[in-house]
Amino acid sequence: MEKKVRTKEELLSNKEQLIKEYHSVHPKSKKPALLTKKERKILGIGKDEGRAVLRYARISPRKVKIVIDLIKGKDLDEAYAILKYTPKAAAGILMKLLKSAEANAVNNNGLNSDQLYVAEAYANQGPTLKRIMPRARGTAYRIRKRTSHITVVVKERK
Repeated sequence: MEKKVRTKEELLSNKEQLIKEYHSVHPKSKKPALLTKKERKILGIGKDEGRAVLRYARISPRKVKIVIDLIKGKDLDEAYAILKYTPKAAAGILMKLLKSAEANAVNNNGLNSDQLYVAEAYANQGPTLKRIMPRARGTAYRIRKRTSHITVVVKERK
């Protein structure tokens, strides 16, 4: 099953219908319709946000989610202040990621930085590095060094 490649003219003529289809969810899988990167660019999907992704961060997603919950839905200035005074290892990582998402929104999509807020932020589990710690009587314990993929999305308040 090969996907039909649509031309720019076809995409622009059916723009409203395609965007409506993209934002609706499939009844069974609950996932949105798939569009290629080129199709999303032509239709202008994702131009109202700034996104930054950090992959393979050497910190457990469980530890990152604690700090993410503090900044979700907050304005950028408030989120920066919270991260600056949060004594967690994930705070520094998220501060850098938030600055990157803001820069992407302002420079790439031309959004106003005064009206930006943290719309989405989540941490998914990455690959686990497995290590071994020697123990008594020749046995070994396994150490799991967890990694995470962290995503921050900022949008403009309406």
